[in-house]
Amino acid sequence: MDGAAPATVRRALDSREALPGTGGFAGELSGALVRDVLGRYPIFSEPEDPTTWSFDHRDLTNPRLVPAGCRRTEAGDEQVWTLPELPLVSSRTEAIKSVRAAVEGQLSALPEDTPVAFSGGVDSAALGAYLDGPLYVTGFPGSHDIEAAQSAAQLLGKDLTVIEVSHDVLEAAIPEVARATSRTNAMDVGIALPLYLTAKRAAADGYDTLAVGQGADELFGGYEKITRAPDDHRVAADTVRGAAREVIATLADQLPRDVLALRAAGVEPVAPLLHDDVVEASLRLPENLLVSPRGERKFAFRMAVREWTPDPIAFREKKAVQYGSLIARELDRLARQAGYKKRMDDHVGQYIASLLD
Repeated sequence: MDGAAPATVRRALDSREALPGTGGFAGELSGALVRDVLGRYPIFSEPEDPTTWSFDHRDLTNPRLVPAGCRRTEAGDEQVWTLPELPLVSSRTEAIKSVRAAVEGQLSALPEDTPVAFSGGVDSAALGAYLDGPLYVTGFPGSHDIEAAQSAAQLLGKDLTVIEVSHDVLEAAIPEVARATSRTNAMDVGIALPLYLTAKRAAADGYDTLAVGQGADELFGGYEKITRAPDDHRVAADTVRGAAREVIATLADQLPRDVLALRAAGVEPVAPLLHDDVVEASLRLPENLLVSPRGERKFAFRMAVREWTPDPIAFREKKAVQYGSLIARELDRLARQAGYKKRMDDHVGQYIASLLD
């Protein structure tokens, strides 16, 4: 069992408890395959044959991902766990306190020297400010992420390892990431590449884990489309709270990409912000603590972690990693230099696929 003790998963299976106090799990239990409600760990099997399975799709001939919250047997997939509807906390003070306690509880449980993938935004800074491990940032020279990470590290008084990417490094890593994740679309590869390159450096420095800030945007209302519900076409929900739950459901597709990229680089991801305790605290937040009346996204999370994260970082807005690192821009540049023009359908994806041939 990956991520949790089999006995814990068995109790969750018997009780149908979706958030049993783990950081996620996936594995085989009593002849069936199971994957937690958020899909924090991937597990695959051959179609119609759950006895032939693996945590890595490359071990299988025709891998099929077990859906989040499901139990897979020869009879098919059964939805066992769904994201619970929890009563909201009416007190702003108590809600923020519960988020702080959940996040700090997970950070305090990690070894202090755990390395951190650090981009200078509030999510990774909450980890980097609390832990004493090395900080790593990846990007092209002059990128927003490198500049943000350098200024944040200076505020925290901590050393930062900068992994500057070149076109040669990027082009060599693209097929490795595409094969590891089984994805060739520009968005997924652009997100996975900086994670992969950061993890490779941490592994080369002798670390076998890497702390990442994944999950905060989804859990705490970090996306602009959440703030605009119901007027944003990218979400179907008609409330901010509903849009947040809709976005949380997308983690099941995103996290296998990240986990597989990090493992391919030689480290095991540590995602303290995705622990059940943090998830539960987020599900109890009213809308005005996801998005403040002034439009500040992730408001409760920012207020919670300012206990140990300086305000200039806690309330900083940051670009998505594929843009902040300039990876997306340079992927496009490499594709066009290779003859894949923008007028072509999915020109970057075609370029990535060509590197696998």
